[in-house]
Amino acid sequence: MKRFLQKLNRIWKLILLFLLIAMVFSYAMFQGGFVSWFLFYSFLPFALYGLLVAAYPIREWQVKRKIHKYEFSAKEEMQVEIELTRRTFFPIFYVMIEDSFSSTIGETIMGKKMLMPGFRRSLTFKYTVKELPRGEHIFDQLSLQMGDPLGLIEKEKAFIQVDRVLVYPPYEEMVYKPLENHYEQGMTSSKERVQRDTTMAVGIREYQPGDRFSWINWKASARRNNMMTKEFEQKQTHDIMIVMDCEVHKRFEAVVSFTASAIRAILKKGAQVGFLSVDTDRTVFPIRGGESQQQLLLYHLAKVRTTKEVTLAEVLDNDSSQLQQQATVMLITSKLTRELVDKAGWLTSKRYNLVLFVVTGKNEGLSSGEKTLSAFAIKRGIRIIHVSEGRFKEAFGEVVS
Repeated sequence: MKRFLQKLNRIWKLILLFLLIAMVFSYAMFQGGFVSWFLFYSFLPFALYGLLVAAYPIREWQVKRKIHKYEFSAKEEMQVEIELTRRTFFPIFYVMIEDSFSSTIGETIMGKKMLMPGFRRSLTFKYTVKELPRGEHIFDQLSLQMGDPLGLIEKEKAFIQVDRVLVYPPYEEMVYKPLENHYEQGMTSSKERVQRDTTMAVGIREYQPGDRFSWINWKASARRNNMMTKEFEQKQTHDIMIVMDCEVHKRFEAVVSFTASAIRAILKKGAQVGFLSVDTDRTVFPIRGGESQQQLLLYHLAKVRTTKEVTLAEVLDNDSSQLQQQATVMLITSKLTRELVDKAGWLTSKRYNLVLFVVTGKNEGLSSGEKTLSAFAIKRGIRIIHVSEGRFKEAFGEVVS
């Protein structure tokens, strides 16, 4: 329908141009005199040029977009060059070139410029996008528009050229330090995460709350008249499972930035990291290490969106099966709620090693309500760490202090 209306509009403007020529000519014929004929001959070149523009094939133009790189960090500048070429020397009064891209996070930025080519067969137009927003930005088409000086004849053509630009979230350099274990009874000053190798028993000891039923040594228990369990060889691990809050919030970009910074720091230390988030889709990355894992996670963080449907507490409730007791669980959010504290407390009671990071803006602290919840959470054995934007490097320093 839109294309039909545009075509109808062009036909109407062409008819209007013929009507104006006929009216000016009729005025000169009936009125006579120098002024009327001067008006006719002055208008005639513009009218003839308009007719030539109407007949001019705009499809002879070739429009190309040149982008020198396709991966950026947030807030970087991007240089885009538009090249226009044609075969003929037909004089063109003006062309309007417009370029735009749409973002996975809703941003739209345009480059628009009016050029006066005259007889030139090639033109170049450059524009700069300042402070690129995080996300995957898709260039789909360039629009070229031309017309006559009076604006009676206009022609437009869209040139399809798809380019994708990925903008990674900003990050701060951090030094990761292994997280301590915290339980409801207090704090265990352990810098290493301990995991038992149940394939090799190296001794026996008295039963302790939390020991599995399968670990009980029945013969030793009968001899000593006391419950005894097998002592297994222990090995150290630094597995981290990050669960990021995707709920709509003004500090969501700060949450993404801190998550990216933490992932880089953890993997750089040689530890392994997994990831769980729920925005428009549920995304789970298993715990792994290495450069390929970092690329996968940062690529996901470049495109992640907010959601109004699912809170972090609901994610923990629905997807707790994705969390491993052998791994440290890092919850990253910008909003501390009673529901989140209750759910985190339940996981802590199940002996999950859990740390909750609350990200705020620059020079911002926790609200009075969040401070009250934080004190309540500490009593339940939950470690709450406040992180301010711009001071991410202090996050892991606070963990081991």
